Amino acid sequence: MTGFGQATSNSGEGVLFIEVKSLNSKFLDLSLRLPKKYSEKELELRNLVAEKLERGKVTLNIEHQPGIKQEIKQQYNDALFEAYYNELKKLADRVKAPHEGLFQMALNSPDVVQSNGREELDPAEWERVLAVLDDAISRCDKFRKEEGKALEGKLAGYIETIRKGLLEVEAVDPTRVEKIRARIKGNITEFFGNEGFDANRLEQEIIFYIEKLDIHEERVRLKTHLDYFLKVMNEKQSSGKKLGFIAQEIGREINTIGSKANDAEMQKHVVLMKEELEKIKEQLNNVL
Repeated sequence: MTGFGQATSNSGEGVLFIEVKSLNSKFLDLSLRLPKKYSEKELELRNLVAEKLERGKVTLNIEHQPGIKQEIKQQYNDALFEAYYNELKKLADRVKAPHEGLFQMALNSPDVVQSNGREELDPAEWERVLAVLDDAISRCDKFRKEEGKALEGKLAGYIETIRKGLLEVEAVDPTRVEKIRARIKGNITEFFGNEGFDANRLEQEIIFYIEKLDIHEERVRLKTHLDYFLKVMNEKQSSGKKLGFIAQEIGREINTIGSKANDAEMQKHVVLMKEELEKIKEQLNNVL
């Protein structure tokens, strides 16, 4: 969800500059920097950004530099300014201090600068702001889509690596079962000898034990989740949260296979699949 877009408009009314930045976030976290006269439109701006960008830590910065046609928005109380200045000058002379800076101090004194009144927002100017904002958001969204295409390739690669790990698990599974059966029989024979146990009962117990280690259902579900992940990723609508849920299900099946493996060779492939899944989860923070 990293994105950047800016747009500018220059007219007789002044220069309008709008910048939109987006960073990764699970939710929409919008920060606005606006000229004071646009503050009444803050809610409208938030709704516009939320509608088009949906998620991310977004910063919207709007700057407006008035043109030469703009009327002066401030007046000065001349008499009050002179009174402040004269009093400051008397104090400076009394302590033999320089007069430098007295002008600025008097100008910044209370009630010297007076406003012509509340600055009204011209409807035509606001329409120009909306047009420039739409341009900036579109540029930001285009940036995010280009990043998304690159991210799509990465996610597909991680899924393919997990699929290859699953194929390796399927290849190891038959020999794993035979090794477990042989190991159990060998241990029992070594402990009891050839005459110290019921062979039929032992075989039944081994079958019961091996059934607990069966991973056929987990393999089928994992394969289904991998296919569904790719399908959802190619859908046009936002799917970041749904992909996150599917990734959780993929992790659940991989963990179950690992807990049932009871085999070093299979565990090696399980670890590799987990590693790829962690990469997927990390990258999903960048998906809308």
